[in-house]
Amino acid sequence: MMEMVVNGVSTRNIENITEELCGKKFSKATVSALCKRLDPVVYAFKTRPLESHYPFLIVDALYLKVREDGRVKSKGLLIAVGINEQGYREIIGFQVSNTESESSWGEFFLSLKERGLKDVHVITSDNHKGLVNAVKRHFQGATWQRCQTHFSRNMLDNAPKALQSEIKEDLRKLYEAVDLDSARKVKDQIIDKYETKASKAATLLDDAFDDITAVLAIPLKYRKRLRTTNGVERLNQEVRRRERVIRIFPNEALVIRLMGALLMEQDEKWQTGRKYFDMGLYYQAMKKGPKDTAAA
Repeated sequence: MMEMVVNGVSTRNIENITEELCGKKFSKATVSALCKRLDPVVYAFKTRPLESHYPFLIVDALYLKVREDGRVKSKGLLIAVGINEQGYREIIGFQVSNTESESSWGEFFLSLKERGLKDVHVITSDNHKGLVNAVKRHFQGATWQRCQTHFSRNMLDNAPKALQSEIKEDLRKLYEAVDLDSARKVKDQIIDKYETKASKAATLLDDAFDDITAVLAIPLKYRKRLRTTNGVERLNQEVRRRERVIRIFPNEALVIRLMGALLMEQDEKWQTGRKYFDMGLYYQAMKKGPKDTAAA
């Protein structure tokens, strides 16, 4: 029954299934009581020591509806995915927060550092102001990569519809540049091309250039998967699939219980599946220095 709940089966359907299979209907209260057994397991996962090195970090947030004090409130589920030194993805932390402010992200990052997270090299996220400020404060010395997918959407939103497909293709050329000099040339060409026809979009690109091309400082083979937050998109889809069944969580404890169990399940799949990266080249390049790292 607990497995059915985690996998997004509604309580009503669980009642029908158990009656069909066992000849006995289990009430919602019984199902809820059984699911509470997940709490200590989820807590242990959520607070476990982070003993590996995680050079790459991808952070994202989703919004869920939670009933609190008699009202339905929107709450953020903050998620951090790390790529460890063996090249496997791990869900290294999650937190339910009232806002996606700098203080909320800062509290989340501080909890990760207290559990052992250190020496992060690259952090990928969207451009939420509170998140970016918290990254700068808590991960000084790390490179922040602005998600190129989110940036493309922002730039297209600031361009006339008739030009959007053309701009999208030009951005693809920018993202595929092999080094910073090449990227800068493409950027200048795009700005010259659109500074009159789509001035807001051109200005946005000029302002964001360093952040959307930060990934060029690492070896080529690692860039594609670190230049966006798409690596956690499948995870987000799974969260949404379960959330649609519940729609409104009755309390925050249930969010932590069910979403935590889901994240544990995904974490196990990642760590028992194929490696996300072969990290050997990265660590070799790091020993040589920044210029050699980017050229590798």
